[in-house]
Amino acid sequence: MRENSLPLPQESGLKKELGTVLESAAYPTAVRCLSVVIVLALVGFALWSTPSLREVQWSFATLSTYGLAGLLLAWVGWWMVFSRTRYADDELVQTWLWDKRVHAREVATFKIVHWPWLQFIVSPRMLVRKRNGGMTWMHSADVRLLVAFGESVVRQGMQPSASSKA
Repeated sequence: MRENSLPLPQESGLKKELGTVLESAAYPTAVRCLSVVIVLALVGFALWSTPSLREVQWSFATLSTYGLAGLLLAWVGWWMVFSRTRYADDELVQTWLWDKRVHAREVATFKIVHWPWLQFIVSPRMLVRKRNGGMTWMHSADVRLLVAFGESVVRQGMQPSASSKA
């Protein structure tokens, strides 16, 4: 493997076989644990603050804003912990607040952003630009999954198109 770079396709150890399925958490363990700690700390602080908050007159708008903010924090924390990235049949899917799905044939360009020295807290991710102009970030705690998807995009690009065969 080259210094400070991703493994070459032949070095990645992931050979594409029919039916190969790779799956990993979308975020590293440290990020998932940190999101749990943050949500629990906020819940604890809210419970600790309850006596003094009861003394204040709350308008419906203020109360609903705090309630929705708390709900949103819990929801995002849930998805940080349970989000998964899956590669199968030339398709990459990440479960998130909404599922993100990219097929290799839809990809115009991609870039893998991976900082190995920070991988414990910054998850490897892939910026995918689709042929229709859309763009999305796909996260995976295991960079090999993103490399395997990148290899499938390259294979798709190397196949002659139907229009060039005629």
